[in-house]
Amino acid sequence: MMRARSAVLTAIAAVVFAGCSTPDGENGSVPTVTETVTSTPPAETTAAAPGAAASKGDADPKTAPPAQGARLTVMDIRAGVHDGFDRVVYELGGRGMPGWRVSYVDQAIQDGSGFPVDVAGNAILEVQIEGSAYPFDSGVEPYDGPDPVRAQPGGSVVEVRGALVFEGVTQSFIGVSEPGLPFSVDVLTNPTRLVIDVER
Repeated sequence: MMRARSAVLTAIAAVVFAGCSTPDGENGSVPTVTETVTSTPPAETTAAAPGAAASKGDADPKTAPPAQGARLTVMDIRAGVHDGFDRVVYELGGRGMPGWRVSYVDQAIQDGSGFPVDVAGNAILEVQIEGSAYPFDSGVEPYDGPDPVRAQPGGSVVEVRGALVFEGVTQSFIGVSEPGLPFSVDVLTNPTRLVIDVER
């Protein structure tokens, strides 16, 4: 009887001791794994965190579908410089969340007309924003600023051309300084923005 009671007390003590060990791997315990969620700062002039340039992805095409019923119009286009990458921002008004198709192309060809578009730089990223709508469908005033939008000299982005809607897709082109530079695509909110970061 005493042996059984002693074994039970030893087992309880072992459980209590294991529960009190630190979660960071001390005392032989398994470290706790937590997922860190980060968000990109909304201001185009905010410097990236150290090491951000290494997270710009790759040069492969990137796609995502729009939200059901999205009706968005490009209201503004901006190009900014960050630590290790350049950023192009398409600010969108309307409703829903955009989808996208972004990829390097050999030549800039305008949807609908088939006309070539002159884009400065040594490579071209074609940006197609899905879930787009004409201003009379979205109720939003469209972008009417400079075309092209010039980026700061010496970076990975040279210029941004056009934001024309054709059959529910807004087409634009980004002139890039060198072929095959890695890039990433993301959506930020408040306001809704499609953000393309091109590694320097």
